[in-house]
Amino acid sequence: MSDTDTARGVTGEDEVVDLCRDLIRFDTSNYGDHSGPGERKAAEWVAEKLAEVGLDPQIYESHPGRASTVARIAGEDPSRPALLIHGHLDVVPANAQDWTHDPFSGEVADGCVWGRGAVDMKDMDAMTLAVVRDRLRSGRRPPRDIVLAFLADEEAGGTFGARHLVDHHPDLFEGVTEAISEVGGFSFTVNEQRRLYLIQTAEKGMHWMKLTVAGTAGHGSMIHRDNAITELSEAVARLGRHKFPVRVTKTTRAFLDELGDALGTELDPEDMEGTLARLGGIAKLIGATLSNTANPTQLGAGYKVNVIPGEATAHVDGRFLPGFEEEFLADLDKILGPKVRREDVHSDKAVETTFDGALVDAMQSALVAEDPAAKAIPYMLSGGTDAKSFDELGIRGFGFAPLKLPPELDFAGMFHGVDERVPVDGLKFGVRVLDRFIDAS
Repeated sequence: MSDTDTARGVTGEDEVVDLCRDLIRFDTSNYGDHSGPGERKAAEWVAEKLAEVGLDPQIYESHPGRASTVARIAGEDPSRPALLIHGHLDVVPANAQDWTHDPFSGEVADGCVWGRGAVDMKDMDAMTLAVVRDRLRSGRRPPRDIVLAFLADEEAGGTFGARHLVDHHPDLFEGVTEAISEVGGFSFTVNEQRRLYLIQTAEKGMHWMKLTVAGTAGHGSMIHRDNAITELSEAVARLGRHKFPVRVTKTTRAFLDELGDALGTELDPEDMEGTLARLGGIAKLIGATLSNTANPTQLGAGYKVNVIPGEATAHVDGRFLPGFEEEFLADLDKILGPKVRREDVHSDKAVETTFDGALVDAMQSALVAEDPAAKAIPYMLSGGTDAKSFDELGIRGFGFAPLKLPPELDFAGMFHGVDERVPVDGLKFGVRVLDRFIDAS
């Protein structure tokens, strides 16, 4: 942003689309093993954008190329607890051949910004930058201190991003009691008179697991009763087909009650098919919050067609509801059986907070000011975010990246999907809401 742009009164709404496009053009694909390009260049670019408006951002590199940017904005009342706004800079990989528009081009088409990270979560990164830059250019300090964190490695569990900062630089978050970040604040249209905005107040815990079966190696032409591949395949099939019991947490109960009121009907979580049929595009997000889940994602065994291997392995993405970790692990062991060795590749806790307080009131008031049909309601995220790491510091986390979405957009399908995109109007709406939210918080 040049001095000329500032003199012309360029606003956050004016620049949010270009900021989002520029962020998408940084390939920050995270393969989970440091083989990707890393987040360093994107982190440096973010630091430049913050420095342009007078902040003193710092870059923290936990591993070569794996960098996060942090800055603090002084508020009008330094005695108040601070607010953390955090977002991650990494994205999951994308195969350009599968996309309508190149996933790292930041193309604008059909009223949307296309590209990997458009909703997960370079949109929120761009909205945050746009709001902060606008406020600082115009001399509008927030009511209280705000810590900004643009983080590495969220897509692989946050070890080299949020967790690194929490473990090694906790002083950066001194005085912070609350935080907002991704996968919340998006709209679900009931009708023209009511749009529900889902605020993430809980998220499932994770057990990313490696399963191993040891067998007896041998010649492929022989009769073989101790085949590791056979044993593992049967166990993985049992796990993949298993239906874990419905367990309704306080967050999901509140969500179903609020949605039922809006729809004018009672939603029964025990009738999963009937309930999910009423949810349209958000059924994917909500369905996985009604039970624990375990999805096989990788298989590995053998090195030659006529050799029976002595070992077979699989990887499983396991997620458990708040309060149900022990039940989940016990169920896993029953399903897999005694011949399967289970070990964690990465694990993290579930988190859940209540849907109340001044911060929630600020979200609601900011949303209604821009959309009179808005009502904020709590929900649980089936995945995980960096909120888990910041919870270690006692920071109460919410998912609030506000977007007013077209009813026909498959928003849930955008996450880690092909042709990920975010509406231009949604980005501008988010800027306006976040700006009001900061004033009210």
